[in-house]
Amino acid sequence: MATNISPRRPVNGKQLRADRTRAMVIDETVRCVLEEGFGAASAKHITERAGVTWGVIQYHFGDRGGLLMAVVDEGFGQLLETLNGMEAELGATSGRARAELVVNAVADAFLSPTSIAALEILIATRAGRADGDQRHLLELFATLTRLGRYVADGLEPEHADVIGDLIWTTLMGAMVAKMAVPGPVDVNRELRALTDVIAAYIDQKRVH
Repeated sequence: MATNISPRRPVNGKQLRADRTRAMVIDETVRCVLEEGFGAASAKHITERAGVTWGVIQYHFGDRGGLLMAVVDEGFGQLLETLNGMEAELGATSGRARAELVVNAVADAFLSPTSIAALEILIATRAGRADGDQRHLLELFATLTRLGRYVADGLEPEHADVIGDLIWTTLMGAMVAKMAVPGPVDVNRELRALTDVIAAYIDQKRVH
């Protein structure tokens, strides 16, 4: 029996322009935070950098706080999307190769400009947020815990969870370094050391 499926309505030109404008303002806010620091990301300065009016900001984000949280949502959304898509890639690897793949992929996601800007915004606005509004960090921590257990396949959860914690704390430190130090920060040596530590830890726990 034939099924009638209504065709999806194409996105019209007005919606496409609105989406592009929204993405452009978010990107410009990210650049502002990274280049000049959170203190420079005033509503007036962002509109000047983006070449839009305050009305445009209000239309898309409501106010400055809404814009900043849109950056946080974008940064953590990209980060979680990358992490959640990794498990399929890990299936064909094991041991140190799996640890290396996870560490490098997580580092690329953590250290993207949008992720770093999102973290800086979260840190700078922590005093003004409700105590329960920690969903970004909680979801990220849960995802890293799951990945840590996947890397340490076969270990008891109490041992496997150490790996997610170690990846989390090391890369958060790298993010802070990139926020605080002017110019490029090379963390390749630290990532190799992190991979070595994870591989050695897994080998040790499997022996015992």
